[in-house]
Amino acid sequence: MAVTLKDVAELAGVSRSAVSRTYTEGASVSAKTREKVRKAAEDLGYSPNALASSLTTGRTKMIGLVSNNFHNPIFLEVFDLFTKGLQDRGLRPLLVNLTNETDAAQSVRMLRQYSVDGVIVASSTLPPSFADAFRVAGVPVVQSFGRLMDNPDVSVLGIDNIAAGRLAAQTLIAHGYTRIGFLGGPRGATSTQDRQSGFLGEVARHKHVEATTSFAAEYSFEAGRAEMQRLLEAPLAQAYFCGDDVLSIGVLSALQSAGLGVPNDVGIIGLNDMQMAGWENINLTTIRNPIKDIIAASIDMICARVEDNSCPPEARLFECCVVERGTLSHLT
Repeated sequence: MAVTLKDVAELAGVSRSAVSRTYTEGASVSAKTREKVRKAAEDLGYSPNALASSLTTGRTKMIGLVSNNFHNPIFLEVFDLFTKGLQDRGLRPLLVNLTNETDAAQSVRMLRQYSVDGVIVASSTLPPSFADAFRVAGVPVVQSFGRLMDNPDVSVLGIDNIAAGRLAAQTLIAHGYTRIGFLGGPRGATSTQDRQSGFLGEVARHKHVEATTSFAAEYSFEAGRAEMQRLLEAPLAQAYFCGDDVLSIGVLSALQSAGLGVPNDVGIIGLNDMQMAGWENINLTTIRNPIKDIIAASIDMICARVEDNSCPPEARLFECCVVERGTLSHLT
């Protein structure tokens, strides 16, 4: 038989309401009563019912964790960090897959069914309308890895993707490459658009450097491999900035299948510095996205917004850096 609140109250010699108040955050209960209740609960192996508690407090302690690119292995790392971080704060993550979802209002209805206290939109490809739909509905929301703006409607945390694209071009040019390519993710993603803008803007400053552009259908290994197989039908650039590590690994696979070596025949630089990028058989030169820092700050921010959703939204920027490994040659 499951141990009940009544059992704890009888063993502790207190009322049921005293037991309930002991496990209700902010409720008034004396230190002596609290100690008696907790001792009785420990002896009986009692754990308070979180759902029942939510009826009293009006808080479920559930945070919706929304994303849409489950094909990208980087999100295994992202979800691992988010779920652990939220659980360490006594919160319960509710993971929601919005792959192929186009109706922002539908995502709001879905999360409201579970009475979440707040929502973290963890995506660089979902349009801003998704996060904004939660704001309009009065649900505390934070967007992680979103597009940075000067006066955002929703709090957003991430890197400057224009600066990341610029840094990629600078790195390729510093290595001596003069024919370089941008191989981005889906055209409609703001992350792709901004990385391309920064990349081409830097190339334009160097008259001796030529650039090509192409796009993968999504941020996935298969899409990166397929796009490079298409590019192999024409002369290749000397090196490519792939707008994501998983695209880079797909590109690397296609080049190897075609009998080309990296970096001797073609150079590659990625973005994110996912764990797989450092594996010995991949050894990818990449731009590090400070994902751990962004996630920790996102959790702090959503907790603050759950407590007070009237505070103005903010945009928080995190710096990138190049991680040199083995997929670029020095041509000069």
